[in-house]
Amino acid sequence: MSERARLRALRHAAERKAIGVSSAIQRTTRQSPYKMRLVIDQIRGKDVNEALGLLKFSKKHAAVQIAKVLNSAVANAEFKSREGNEPVDVDTLFIKHAIVNEGPALRRFMPAAQGRATPIRKRTSHVEIILDAREVKKVRAPRPARSAEASPPKASKASKSSRSKS
Repeated sequence: MSERARLRALRHAAERKAIGVSSAIQRTTRQSPYKMRLVIDQIRGKDVNEALGLLKFSKKHAAVQIAKVLNSAVANAEFKSREGNEPVDVDTLFIKHAIVNEGPALRRFMPAAQGRATPIRKRTSHVEIILDAREVKKVRAPRPARSAEASPPKASKASKSSRSKS
């Protein structure tokens, strides 16, 4: 293994060990990467619930495959939180990294004119989704409303409009 590949593997391992990060990978999906990327671009950076809603009502066939990977990543996050005794709220998860790479192409041949054969490449994809938890902002208690007696009197609009320009 080259030095660069070893460093990359170490970096990926460190990212996966980080708290709140979970991932899922589906390899050799029988759909071309171009068609898969059209769908994955729509959900990148969105919350998990919003992304699942988009995928559920999408007309693209790739949405079914990507939804499976996303559900797997959510299940991995839940399992990881139970294993580490750290609570995770599924509603705070968002898609941190979503990518579709090209997998191995299935090579087929179709008969052509004059005894020739033309190649057909049936492309496959690798889908990778990494989830992370958003930081939940603490909501401050609302300020008590001021009473009418404590606030200074406001000038009425009628008194302003009654002045004439000279």
